[in-house]
Amino acid sequence: MEILRLGNDTLRQKSEPVEKVTDEIRQLVEEMFKTMDAGKGVGLAAPQVGILKRLFVITADDGVRRVFINPQIIATSQETCEFEEGCLSIPNVWEYISRPAKVTVQALNEKGKPFTLEADGYLARIIQHENDHLDGILYIDRGDAEFRQKTIDSFEKRELRRQEKQALKAAKAAKIAAKKAKKQEKPC
Repeated sequence: MEILRLGNDTLRQKSEPVEKVTDEIRQLVEEMFKTMDAGKGVGLAAPQVGILKRLFVITADDGVRRVFINPQIIATSQETCEFEEGCLSIPNVWEYISRPAKVTVQALNEKGKPFTLEADGYLARIIQHENDHLDGILYIDRGDAEFRQKTIDSFEKRELRRQEKQALKAAKAAKIAAKKAKKQEKPC
């Protein structure tokens, strides 16, 4: 699976509920865990891999693999905590973000069974971060406005450079193909 990067419109869209937990959804969950692990992340939401469904997977510092399908944060603490966050969709960019220190979330697991989880610390932060993805919110939206804009501008420039490189590569490949075709037309 490809992890979408900042600038991709899918990351800014609101996800739809999962209607039924099927084998297809379970397969998606497994692929998301593999993708998250390959990216050395601690959480991954379906929109980050181009699927606008309300589900995310996480593996916090306790090493437990958790699946949240159609999650709803039903309570948050008034106490907040500031911590440095990053995101697989915004690689190599970190910022201190303030979030509630504790959350209570209800969701379905990969078997379709409902559960309620009270979380604090790092686990609570990851849940909030991934849940934001389901509503098209990125962690940079919750921080300093100047930092947010600088990050967006930087990723737009990266994308332009990537597109320019692709265009040059395609032009070079076309030129080589044209030379080969011309050679084949000439008799020996």
